[in-house]
Amino acid sequence: MNRFEEKVAIITGGSAGIGFATARRFVSEGAFVYITGRRQSELDAAVRLLGKNVTGVRGDVSHLEDLDRLYATVEQHHGRFDILFANAGVEGMVPLGEITEAYFEHIFSINVKGLLFSVQKGLPLLRDGSSVILNSSIAAVKGVPGNSVYAASKAAIRSFARGWTMDLRDRHIRVNVITPGPINTEAFLNAPFDEVQREQQKQFIKNYIPLGRRGDPDEVAKAVSFLASDESSFITGIELSVDGGMAQV
Repeated sequence: MNRFEEKVAIITGGSAGIGFATARRFVSEGAFVYITGRRQSELDAAVRLLGKNVTGVRGDVSHLEDLDRLYATVEQHHGRFDILFANAGVEGMVPLGEITEAYFEHIFSINVKGLLFSVQKGLPLLRDGSSVILNSSIAAVKGVPGNSVYAASKAAIRSFARGWTMDLRDRHIRVNVITPGPINTEAFLNAPFDEVQREQQKQFIKNYIPLGRRGDPDEVAKAVSFLASDESSFITGIELSVDGGMAQV
């Protein structure tokens, strides 16, 4: 399929994990893709792996000047774009009573402020009728000890989608949320788990994920591609969970 032939897409946090898997799928279906990442070496490696129709722009979404540079690059080379996957985010677990101002600001500056301005600063270049996908997490609806700040940052994304769906309706720009569950990203697969922790992971999967396994980044990318494509042309303002049923039952 070439669902994205002659389309231009932007993926923040596109050098690894779900962002990279989505970039690979977009490129394979005909899009030209801009990806961002905070570390130049990882960004360069991702660009090499994608191989064609991709440009990497180093930047941190919490730094507004980096977003300005991203969109200046897009404007210079393509003038406009059609798809935005606001994917960049960070995780963290600190229990109530130990939360610091620095930790709070770190999580919210990337997951909330960074996502907001990734969308807002792109609006002048975003074509009417385009698709915006925001990456949330089932943490927004599942209570987990030590996870309250991260969960709150992801819950804000659902509210953004509702409001922006109405803000952008006259331009026919669709805004949707993708909500992954536990996914086998590089960060998880490369984590230094000991035997006890690995057994805990197995029990977690058995007890809480109806499909009995963690997801693959490409399974999320397939859902993002659906929301980005004309196949979802009458869908806006929704939250699509890709979580093996974890938050659904």
